[in-house]
Amino acid sequence: MRRRLPRALLALAVAVVGVGVSTGSVWAADDPLARARHLYNERRFEAAVLAAEEARSPERGDAVDLIVARAYLERFRESASPSDLTSARERLRRIDPDRLNHGERVEYLIGLGEHLFLEGTAGAAANIFDSVLTSPYALTAASRERVLDWWASAVDRDARPRRELDRHPLYERILSRMRDELAQNPGSAVAPYWLAAAASGLGDHQAAWDAALAGWVRASLTGDHGAALRGELDRLVLRMIIPQRARALAQPPDSVQQEWDTFKVNWAR
Repeated sequence: MRRRLPRALLALAVAVVGVGVSTGSVWAADDPLARARHLYNERRFEAAVLAAEEARSPERGDAVDLIVARAYLERFRESASPSDLTSARERLRRIDPDRLNHGERVEYLIGLGEHLFLEGTAGAAANIFDSVLTSPYALTAASRERVLDWWASAVDRDARPRRELDRHPLYERILSRMRDELAQNPGSAVAPYWLAAAASGLGDHQAAWDAALAGWVRASLTGDHGAALRGELDRLVLRMIIPQRARALAQPPDSVQQEWDTFKVNWAR
């Protein structure tokens, strides 16, 4: 199944740090740690690392390492430099979770999951992200969407090299969770995509097609009125679902694509 890095990674997967989890803590405006978080959320990672180190103290060392580790992970996404991934791991390893508040512990788990995903340990990453999604500590809606996408991407990556019999339960897990998410959050931009993608992963071309059509028409409920979701669905349909459906129905791919293009025009905004 086609899937690059999670959509959460292509957007700003940075708002989790400091603001993604409701922690109840407020930093002073002139606090270097608060400045580091702000710089991180602006994707100014070098400056964020420097500002975080200014805030280092025996009491704040673990919070500093958390921000720095996340900054190195984001840098790795941009640079693909192994040294950034190694530096992130070293920072994560030396954090004492007992010295983090509840919100920071969730951030720490997300950092662990992100690192595992980026180093290619998708099954373990999926387990970490699953624990975040089922955590009693509330994520903001935007952060939950990002972690949900991380989780599904990790499960997908874990499933792809497996035998067909072993892949099916993993894609069924994605389907089940995404149905539940849509029931709770009809405006989710992640769940409609993964309903279609997981059905395609199961080889169910009709379910994948139906989910893609449904996702296209419900996309207006999302925060950006469907711009991102429709783009993702279009790529998924063109690259995966149309070839799969054309083979199953013994139809020319151009014919199936024309059906898709007509549907998009009929439901254009």
